Amino acid sequence: MISMSPEIVVILMFASLVVGLALGHPIAFVLGGIGVVFGVLGWGPASMHLIVSRAFDSTSNYLLIAIPLFILMATFLEKSGIAEGLFKSMLYLWGPLNGAIALTVVTMCIVFAACTGIMGATVVSMSLMSMPIMMRHKYDKHLATGIVAAGGSLGIIIPPSIMLVMMADRSGISVGKLFAGGLLPGVLLAVLFFIYIAVICYFRPDKGPALTLEERMAVPLGKKVTMLLKNLVPPLLLIFGVLGSIWFGIATPSEAAGVGALTALVLMIAYGKFTMIAFKEALVSTFKSSCMVMGVIIGATCFTGVFIGLGGGKVVTDLIMAFDFMGRWGMFFVMMFIVFVLGFLIDWIGIVYITFPIFMPIAIQLGFDPLWFVVVLAVNLQMSFITPPFGYALFYVKGTVTPEMGIQLIDIYKGIIPFVILQMIGLVIVAMWPELATWLPSLIGN
Repeated sequence: MISMSPEIVVILMFASLVVGLALGHPIAFVLGGIGVVFGVLGWGPASMHLIVSRAFDSTSNYLLIAIPLFILMATFLEKSGIAEGLFKSMLYLWGPLNGAIALTVVTMCIVFAACTGIMGATVVSMSLMSMPIMMRHKYDKHLATGIVAAGGSLGIIIPPSIMLVMMADRSGISVGKLFAGGLLPGVLLAVLFFIYIAVICYFRPDKGPALTLEERMAVPLGKKVTMLLKNLVPPLLLIFGVLGSIWFGIATPSEAAGVGALTALVLMIAYGKFTMIAFKEALVSTFKSSCMVMGVIIGATCFTGVFIGLGGGKVVTDLIMAFDFMGRWGMFFVMMFIVFVLGFLIDWIGIVYITFPIFMPIAIQLGFDPLWFVVVLAVNLQMSFITPPFGYALFYVKGTVTPEMGIQLIDIYKGIIPFVILQMIGLVIVAMWPELATWLPSLIGN
């Protein structure tokens, strides 16, 4: 065992984290490995009992069953073909407006987010469907890539979100209340994106032209309405079934997720997209995604347990409390800033499992509503998906564009800047008007 001051522990553990990620190692193994190494250095072989115990406790929570089921629901919906039909319907709806395709992406992202809660599936689907069309219509590549990445990341806060499920697990707040609390802030962000696109394309039509008259008139009005109803009503019923059953106390989140997955499978069959190959691919994809999530949970739990046990939690708490001369809002700003900076470096799962044990007691001590505080953190964490260098949404977009489009990673980085600013504005709005996060949860039971 090596004697280290808590301050040295904090510096070395986070420095190791940055180095491990910079070398390209998976976040789960970096977090878990650092936890094991520093646990042995600080406490000796006895630390393995703590690490194993925390890993078992974190993965044996019944609430986490909802995660693979929501992922399975998202995968079935992706295979059902609903997204393509709904995209075409929305495209005709917004067709006369400048920026029509980008506005369609925002609308689609709201619906798809409320159906899946999986950011990756939404970003990839939207990019594959919209980027070729936007490039063909001479859209500004920065605007096009920015809205796909930012809009696709809405799935992480609009329920049913697996991030909110994990936050419920860490905070002790019910999943139903967090789902309700995240709905209006998520819609607020989408509205900000929508307004930005509408305004910028109104004054600069060259950035996002409307559909031509020939394109808009290619399909009769009756067929457009039929397409919209056919592709919009089933997802809305699925959304209401999953979220309504949770909010009205009919089902637990895990049970609702199971029903949602079954309903998505039925839709896949009803739309004629079911094959054994597609079914197998959906199961394999769900298995891989679920293992990734659980791996990060285990690694982050080990890291957090050792970090707090060696005094790192007290160091961070003292750092935040050092700003008490600025009042509780000053300390609130410090916590938000720490989360924002961590979003540049590590996965959101790691951030949740590292910060919640430290920040939640501080927030409660400062007199903040726990539900509101968690929702604000969720809005903040959404930025981690689109902030370089490790914003996952940015790499999903880059991985789906073709060389003919001439889009480089630096173009995506530039395109996301206005949307990061819009998300910051949304964060400030939710912080200033807590009712956006607390009003809807107050209407439902526990």
